[in-house]
Amino acid sequence: MYAGKAILKINPYIVPTNQTMRYLTLILLFASLNCLAQSHKAQIDAFREKYKNDFLTEKNSPLKKEDLQYLRFYDADSTYRVNAKVELVSNAATFMMPTFIGAAQEYLPYARLKFTLNGTSQTLTVYRSTSLMNVAEYKDYLFLPFTDATNGSDTYGGGRYIDIREGEIKNGALALDFNKAYNPYCAFSPLYSCPKPPAENQLAVAVRAGEKLFGKGH
Repeated sequence: MYAGKAILKINPYIVPTNQTMRYLTLILLFASLNCLAQSHKAQIDAFREKYKNDFLTEKNSPLKKEDLQYLRFYDADSTYRVNAKVELVSNAATFMMPTFIGAAQEYLPYARLKFTLNGTSQTLTVYRSTSLMNVAEYKDYLFLPFTDATNGSDTYGGGRYIDIREGEIKNGALALDFNKAYNPYCAFSPLYSCPKPPAENQLAVAVRAGEKLFGKGH
């Protein structure tokens, strides 16, 4: 027997009762959920490893290798991976999204995401950058900036971002994973121009998932 593994032995000559079947169903359900949780954690671990490595390869990165130890995250939590209904925005007009240093960047509302988080119905708007629409590498790139009740305490006061690709939207739905929420560069240095999450993307609930406050002062 492998260490740490439990094996359920069933006598093939005994007809299972309803109680036994319910018990077996619960065991299988628990095992399935446990596997899903482990798989999700592995996905988030890989995502965060790439996130850290990108700081080392990005030309305009605000962090150096010795700074990466100060990056902090909530533990991966699959309850913050929600199924969102996607409602595309028709005939939307472009607008200028303010940044933290006073400039503005042009964006286009792309879709509304409707989902349930912590037992309450929520809506967020996803945007498309007009400056990236004609760049081959980012032509399907969608931008989700948001704020929540953790800002200023556990997480960066200016909010966080989630990157989405159009291909992730399937049949009008999106698996929205707040474990992938990350800090804008402004959280690491005041020298960067970072978009401010619009008022319509302010969540009243606490999103205890994704990246936390940087552990080193500017």
